[in-house]
Amino acid sequence: MNKIYSLGIDVGSTTVKTVILDGDNIVYNKYERHFSKVRETVGEQLRLIRELYPAETFKIAITGSAGLGIAEACGITFVQEVFSAFTAVNKAYPDADVVVELGGEDAKIIFLTGGVEQRMNGSCAGGTGAFIDQMAGLLGVAPDELNELSLHAEKIYPIASRCGVFAKSDIQPLLNQGAKKEDIAASIFQAVVDQTVSGLAQGRKIAGKVLFLGGPLSFLSGLRKAFVDTLGLDEDNAVFPELAPCFMAYGSALHAQQMGEEMTIDEALDKILNAKAKDSIVTGKPLFESQEDYRRFVERHKQSDLKYEDIKTYRGDAYLGIDAGSTTTKLVLITPEGKLLYQYYGSNKGQPLDVIAAKLEEIYSICTDGLNIRSSAVTGYGEDLIKAGLGVDYGIVETVAHYKAAAYFCPDVDFIIDIGGQDIKCFKIKNNAIDSIMLNEACSSGCGSFIQTFAQAMGYEISEFARLGLFAKAPVELGSRCTVFMNSSVKQAQKDGASVEDISAGLSSSIIKNAIYKVIRAKSVEELGKNIVVQGGTFLNDAVLRSFETELGRNVIRPAIAGLMGALGCALFAMEKSKSGTKPSGLLNRRQLTEFAYNSMATQCRGCTAHCSLTVIKFNDGHRFISGNRCEKGAGIKLENRIENMVEYKYNRILDFEKKKPAKPIARAGIPLALEFYDLMPFFHTLLTELGFEVVFSEESTRDTYYKGQQTIPSDTVCYPAKICHGHIQSLLDKGVDFIFYPCMSYNVDEGQSDNHYNCPVVAYYPELLKANIPELNSGNFIAPYLDINIKKHVAKVVAASLAGYRITAKQVASVLNRAYSEQIRHRRHIERKAQEIIAQARRNGQKIIVLAGRPYHIDPEINHGIHKLIGSLGFAVVTEDSVAGLVDCPPLDVLNQWTYHSRLYRAAQYVCQNDDMQLVQLVSFGCGIDAVTADEVRAILEEKGKLYTQLKIDEITNLGAAKIRLRSLAAALEEKEENAK
Repeated sequence: MNKIYSLGIDVGSTTVKTVILDGDNIVYNKYERHFSKVRETVGEQLRLIRELYPAETFKIAITGSAGLGIAEACGITFVQEVFSAFTAVNKAYPDADVVVELGGEDAKIIFLTGGVEQRMNGSCAGGTGAFIDQMAGLLGVAPDELNELSLHAEKIYPIASRCGVFAKSDIQPLLNQGAKKEDIAASIFQAVVDQTVSGLAQGRKIAGKVLFLGGPLSFLSGLRKAFVDTLGLDEDNAVFPELAPCFMAYGSALHAQQMGEEMTIDEALDKILNAKAKDSIVTGKPLFESQEDYRRFVERHKQSDLKYEDIKTYRGDAYLGIDAGSTTTKLVLITPEGKLLYQYYGSNKGQPLDVIAAKLEEIYSICTDGLNIRSSAVTGYGEDLIKAGLGVDYGIVETVAHYKAAAYFCPDVDFIIDIGGQDIKCFKIKNNAIDSIMLNEACSSGCGSFIQTFAQAMGYEISEFARLGLFAKAPVELGSRCTVFMNSSVKQAQKDGASVEDISAGLSSSIIKNAIYKVIRAKSVEELGKNIVVQGGTFLNDAVLRSFETELGRNVIRPAIAGLMGALGCALFAMEKSKSGTKPSGLLNRRQLTEFAYNSMATQCRGCTAHCSLTVIKFNDGHRFISGNRCEKGAGIKLENRIENMVEYKYNRILDFEKKKPAKPIARAGIPLALEFYDLMPFFHTLLTELGFEVVFSEESTRDTYYKGQQTIPSDTVCYPAKICHGHIQSLLDKGVDFIFYPCMSYNVDEGQSDNHYNCPVVAYYPELLKANIPELNSGNFIAPYLDINIKKHVAKVVAASLAGYRITAKQVASVLNRAYSEQIRHRRHIERKAQEIIAQARRNGQKIIVLAGRPYHIDPEINHGIHKLIGSLGFAVVTEDSVAGLVDCPPLDVLNQWTYHSRLYRAAQYVCQNDDMQLVQLVSFGCGIDAVTADEVRAILEEKGKLYTQLKIDEITNLGAAKIRLRSLAAALEEKEENAK
């Protein structure tokens, strides 16, 4: 009688694993990537097994995220992957406390002690193997090279790992500023750890004996080190099994012993390869009906082109434009007549300075001695670095560069849309000036990198992948979701039989829908204007361009150099500037380029409490370039006529309250520097101090404060101000206070300008969540009564009951309450007076004023990341929403005005509309649901009166590259408007 083996097949999102058991012994295992060819790879592995075991019988079970569809279609036993892991761990490591498993697009944690619980990621592949692959690609290295780089890191940068496209937004500016790849590699692994701890563990501590499973943890020693260091595990408690990559397949094989159906490998192959998948594809219309249709389309767009001039024979002046973009580098050299001498478009490979220096050398090597680069300009993420390194004459903000280029081809342009590698930029043009700017937030879904990711995943070059979609018969409807969510849609479509052609066409349509309905948020096509110019490398993809025209129902202008428009705008700007001056260009000449060299080092600025992470680049001629600084101090610049900044002033004034202490305190009461306390600290500090308590504040926020409380955060989607609150509570516990006073408050102060005066749900009830998730808190050391600050008798009664253990009575509380209320009012009036002083000084200096509008807790430097300093460095004076909101009545609104903080935003917007020298910038924390409503309302108030609306989304990520572009765009738009008004 033949021996019966058990075979476990784990079909994951990116790999196929097989394990064969002979009783309890593992006799075979294999791990292989499937590159979306799922059934073919399973078939290949089964054929390899057949060669080894040609006549044997097997009991087979399938597991894995991509295994369910195969198992259902072919009738082979399926075992859910968490159960499979549970079975394998119980068998091999019965004393394990926690299992952490990272796969290609899946991540899971199983808690085995203290109540069995398992947690898996949802549709998002952030913090998994696919994320690591994407990041390695961004750095231009293989995953194993990324691992090697990480082992030589000197510092860690904060990087978002909740989603690959967010992470690109953090990594690309670091690369463009010259940060070391070694440091970025280690930061990527740390981001994966942070995502696992905060996103999956969600407040439950990963401790005891921890088993690490899955391919990434098996093959990447740098990732293993990051996990062990962050979790503080010793050698005995951090277990990395040899079979870790195939552990789910091992569990599946164990399950097969009990439940699997007996069959030969040939029978299994027949079942799997001939099973029919369900057909659930939704398709759209073809992009082009015929080759003739496509020919007419190409001819129409050829009309928008530049004339060419031969650089090898040309003699005379020329103007160089450089666009150092997020993922690509573009160069354009033109004659005074606008003829194209030289063009370059390529990846910056994470080294924009080296790429541009090499291209400049190429220009010098092929041009005649009679060619004179009269002037040069640069734009993009790498603008400052390129200016400093290569002596480029001018820097210009991206939005202005793109407008100049668009107006060159279409002087009457009224709408520009630019889709680049990570950015979607849309500008409405009015009276020959940029009237409003829309940019995608920190997410780059629907950008060039979005479609490039899919092309690479399917093994195609981007140009070839794009061509395939032009004549697809049935483009797949994929919606307009983000990249990692779309991954599952694409994979499902493949399993259902969609061709690569259909998927390519479907993705082109998705990009356009995302741009129109998610970024522009257009209600109708008419909103976009009549003369539309499209640009950016993504529009060189004819399938994307056709999808755009089809969605709009009208023709648009796409210049033949659509991908070089930023560089062309720079060249045109350089030409304009040179007409008003005679000084020679500072651009490095041929001899200087041969000697050009630089090195970089990481350091930390000590100029203020922000402690910015700086990258210092030293060039061979002795000068330096510093990046990463949020104000002039980091770069060693002294500003003249510096005006006091309202954000800093408010923050320091709140900190000053801690200095006031009673002579003989009865106990030490802790108050966290978090959420509503940045608004109501004068009230609560005065109340507790007058009752005889010494009030102790938690530490000032830093990244380390966040890490202190990271393991107790139960939700990864809550805003960063709430997340960091956990660290502040831990800080107070570390300081040994007698108790922490943190009331729950459904209502905020009634300022008489709103339909109601609620706190947002997070602010109102966060003490309840803290109490439930921080084990050290109890009713003795954490006092969190429900309080309505507007009702004095209620406050007296509730506070007395809460502090009864310290013999505080309602009468005592009532006797000091008026002082607390008076201090709160005095603080508010003081802030308003200070704002008027700053405004008056700005007007004397001829400076414009920005109302930086957000929440009270946005004055925390760790939360705002120094955006107020960035605004100040651009020459604006800064005041805050609460410092001006009391000066006007609330305007008519289209929404229910029921939150105190949000009511201030509306009134601040109204105040800005009444002052010609003011603009508003709104700070929004990621994860704030209410701001989805307030942002639209604030925009409407401002735009009705001809003001520009600028929104900056902030979270735990500190890089301000995108924020700087927005703010400089605002400054440039205001300048242009003033010029046109003269």
